[in-house]
Amino acid sequence: MIAADDLDRSVGMEYLITDTPGCGGSIKGSAGDFVVSEVFPDLPYEGGRYLVLEVEKTNWDTHRLIREMARQLRISQKRFAWAGTKDKRAVTSQRISIMNLDEQALDCLHLPDLKIRVLGRTNRSVGLGDLLGNRFRIVIRDLSCPDPAIRMEQITEQIKRLRGVPNYFGLQRFGERRPVTHLVGEAMAKGRMEEAVFIYLAMPFPAEPEETRLARERLWAERDVREALKYFPEYLNFELAVMNYLAEHPQDYARSFDVLSANLKRLFVHAYQSYLFNKILSRRLAAGLPVHEAVPGDVVCFSKDGRPDMGRLQTADEESLAAINRLAERGRAYVTLPLIGYDTALADGREAQGRIERQVMAEEGMTAESFRIEENPGLGSRGTRRAALCPVEPQIRVEEGRAEMQFVLPKGSYATVVLREYMKEKRSELAGE
Repeated sequence: MIAADDLDRSVGMEYLITDTPGCGGSIKGSAGDFVVSEVFPDLPYEGGRYLVLEVEKTNWDTHRLIREMARQLRISQKRFAWAGTKDKRAVTSQRISIMNLDEQALDCLHLPDLKIRVLGRTNRSVGLGDLLGNRFRIVIRDLSCPDPAIRMEQITEQIKRLRGVPNYFGLQRFGERRPVTHLVGEAMAKGRMEEAVFIYLAMPFPAEPEETRLARERLWAERDVREALKYFPEYLNFELAVMNYLAEHPQDYARSFDVLSANLKRLFVHAYQSYLFNKILSRRLAAGLPVHEAVPGDVVCFSKDGRPDMGRLQTADEESLAAINRLAERGRAYVTLPLIGYDTALADGREAQGRIERQVMAEEGMTAESFRIEENPGLGSRGTRRAALCPVEPQIRVEEGRAEMQFVLPKGSYATVVLREYMKEKRSELAGE
């Protein structure tokens, strides 16, 4: 295990689980270098009010695609549902459902770099619970290490011994070019709604286009939303929607986020929960506690259809430990850590796990009740748990200074968390910069 760089540490990812030197390289040189497709069980489509589509998109952010589809179809975004948000700089395939829409209505859609396949109709919308995982095919170019095939095989062997990598939330969770999502969520959870709004609208980052950065810098300094409506770039649709609301409802910062889709406005607090999870996971690693097997006091979940099931939890003790770890070795039990919300139980404070969780919360000045968000309950979160280990078995082919990797990850896990173990250099590439 080695220390991560400053970029990773800024979002709580403090360690790499492998200590073999990395191979450097770059990703996402083109969209075709990063291909993601969702893995679903075989589902019957026997009719119903929801039209289910498989969309293959290139260089499309999921939220912006839904917004554009809704605009051209002249329907509300609330009628759309999907299982997960995908990378923008990639070729991605995912399922979406649209409530009460005839297939023929799709003929009006004219969007570039988008292929649509109708799968059928069903009686319920697509949701995260339907998704098994995601399949990745990723090309790493410009490898800079000697004997990259040998080096990558050494890293793969370390990962196999540990049965995977730490299940960190990757950089995309917090914003690729502009990692502020968790900072907005933190301000929300601490009741600082005006601060949350201006972080979202105006905190500038150098990796953004100059026009965007300059607009944000001006608003950050002046705090004049009405004036900013005159100079903010038109392509910042979500920010402009919030600003238009505030122009009509001055000082109503808490409700200004309601102009965003339900999925988008919940991202902020969820991102802050993800940051806390990353910090807790890092502290666990620093304390020498394993992520691939349980120790007494761990809250473990058991698998359902090969997936971690957070509805089946048990606290490991001396009596149950051996049986739990036999299941963990076969991928049927997982150590979990909290995604802290107002309804989340922490581990026993007398054990190391519980002390770590409470220490992180104290350092952040947070309690579980902070996530209730009285000013706007729709922004809050009750919390859940998440597996500490991301199981993965990469298949790698190296030739002529490039590597092609293929692997499948459970839903909610990040490919860049796997890639960072192999690259260990040029970390800005994994942030999309």
